[in-house]
Amino acid sequence: MAWGVPPRPPSSKVQALYELCKRTFPSPSAAGAGASPSPPLADAVRSISSLMDTITPADVGLRDDNVEDDRGHGFFESNFLKSSARVARWAQPITYLHIYECDAFSIGIFCLPTSAVIPLHDHPGMTVLSKILYGSMHVKSYDWIEPTVLASSQPARLAKLHMDDVRTAPCPTSVLYPQSGGNLHCFTSVSSCAVLDVLAPPYCEDAGRICTYFHDYPFSSLSAAGLAKVPGNPDNYAWLEAINSPVNIYMRTGMYTGPPVQELQT
Repeated sequence: MAWGVPPRPPSSKVQALYELCKRTFPSPSAAGAGASPSPPLADAVRSISSLMDTITPADVGLRDDNVEDDRGHGFFESNFLKSSARVARWAQPITYLHIYECDAFSIGIFCLPTSAVIPLHDHPGMTVLSKILYGSMHVKSYDWIEPTVLASSQPARLAKLHMDDVRTAPCPTSVLYPQSGGNLHCFTSVSSCAVLDVLAPPYCEDAGRICTYFHDYPFSSLSAAGLAKVPGNPDNYAWLEAINSPVNIYMRTGMYTGPPVQELQT
């Protein structure tokens, strides 16, 4: 680049998001073997969140956010869909559109047909930004109570409710952190919807970032030694028990048709 010539602006909002994430989230390998990367600075996360607030379905290659065909995901066509028999709404898959991934962060879109569910799960050591691009979804999320409180009768841990509400686009980008912001969450689509996600760092089994699914039980259904009550409304607390058997989620990979990411040279 010649002296005095300003850098070229990003070619798309997707490219701008990638470049901002690249500057914000360091590679976990830079933290050293076995170490977890430090949570990003709040100002940097706000910058990413503000950019994601401006991203529309059209910016990521989706059509009009009010269109939905009777297969439950009318924004995408594939040979699989064209050749398969149409099935009931509840049997429609969640579609994941991969945009970019490295060891520091990933960018992708989850497209949910009406009444689809992504069960309650966690994000160990991760910061996650989620932007609803179109449609409505019910979000239920929790954070662990610290120090750890375990139930007496079964392997369940106490958590506090962070959110239990329906969110409808357009709405602000949500942010969860390793220990706050609703690190464990469940999504249920009220209507056909899509969510743009940034995970930093992404799941990685070798690094111990494994996605665990949970059942939640009302606080009143179990007890803990030495814990007779909790501060405030007991309905704002629940016992979460890990699901050890495989969780079947009807999901497929779709074709991302939005602006491509041009990787920066390091």
